[in-house]
Amino acid sequence: MATLVLGWHLGRQYEQRALLLSEYYIADSDTGSGKILLNPQQDANLSLMWRTWKLLNQYYVEPDQLTSDKLTMGAVEGLVRSVGDPYTTFMSPKQNESFRDMIQGSLEGIGAELTVRDELIVVVSPLKGSPAEKAGLLPEDVIAKVNGEDIAGLSLDEVISRVRGKKGTTVTLTIYHKGESTPVDLAIERQQITVPSLESEVKTATGGQVGYIALHQFGDHSMQEVRDALESFEGQNIKGIIVDLRFNGGGYLDGAVDFVSIFLSEGLVVQVQKRGGDIDKTEVLGDAQYPDIPLVVLINEGSASASEIMAGALQDQDRATIIGKTSFGKGTVQDVIDLPGGSSLRVTVAHWLTPNGKNLGKEGVEPDIEVDRSIEDYKADRDPQLDAALLWLTEGKDVTK
Repeated sequence: MATLVLGWHLGRQYEQRALLLSEYYIADSDTGSGKILLNPQQDANLSLMWRTWKLLNQYYVEPDQLTSDKLTMGAVEGLVRSVGDPYTTFMSPKQNESFRDMIQGSLEGIGAELTVRDELIVVVSPLKGSPAEKAGLLPEDVIAKVNGEDIAGLSLDEVISRVRGKKGTTVTLTIYHKGESTPVDLAIERQQITVPSLESEVKTATGGQVGYIALHQFGDHSMQEVRDALESFEGQNIKGIIVDLRFNGGGYLDGAVDFVSIFLSEGLVVQVQKRGGDIDKTEVLGDAQYPDIPLVVLINEGSASASEIMAGALQDQDRATIIGKTSFGKGTVQDVIDLPGGSSLRVTVAHWLTPNGKNLGKEGVEPDIEVDRSIEDYKADRDPQLDAALLWLTEGKDVTK
């Protein structure tokens, strides 16, 4: 089973399970227990739904519009939406197909992760080099309109379906930057989205040289690229390493565990709190290649899921200094369960906790040294967060003091 915490795919543990549904039974192929009887008197009184169904078919002015499939999809979508968790969603066959395309990386759109916060559609982060980033979309931006249409009341998936589209076409987002009251229209040309995994170089500051790794996602080949980058730093007399997780929306959990294990010899990486309170613990692999080199991790409001797991583990274990802004706070695990007709249910099944027990979904990761990067900094190509990391590693100075 591949475990994913894909921030740019909304974060999820991807476990495909085939379920067969009938009126009051579930046949679960995982348990092998056969049919599980659902008692409608105990679990739910469905008479209201069936009564409403019949009344619609009896009285609605355009009966040709009332297909059974359409009514069923709408009823199930409403049921799941009532949970109030933006990561627990029902996906129609079309949405499910699009979701699986995302998992495989064959996505056309603007390249940004969105979520719901306080009933608003909020940008988690734009992908590195994406049309969204080039157009000026930033973490914490609130989307108010898509192509001039107000999106208030729409579900996250409904908004995403409006934002996505064929490459070469344009979508206009009306957004509010964080802390600003005047909306801005961003016209973004959709493209085939590919997520670069990693960039690395040796940076030179007045106090010496530092190895720099910008990890944009925890993907299939990320860890080999990380190891190659670290090997390239050897013999260059570097004073430390900066791991840049800004705008990193997540990826494979195994990648986060592997990354932490490079720098930490022993201890926990993450805890998974399941339904009922049971907790599974994941420890480092025990083969750290660089357990002592000074380490800084950069995070911002666009750091989510696997990147938060990594930053939280290194912070709790006193292995790295965290610089930047508080991370996004995507701390839940999702399973994807197949349903009849090509639809599926994505359901939250657990919470991520740091080694010290911090709930990432509620608190995120707070930096040890808080440094902002304003909209003006972005426009002027200034990076005070990176500057602070270089100063800390080469001269031991905190730029905020």
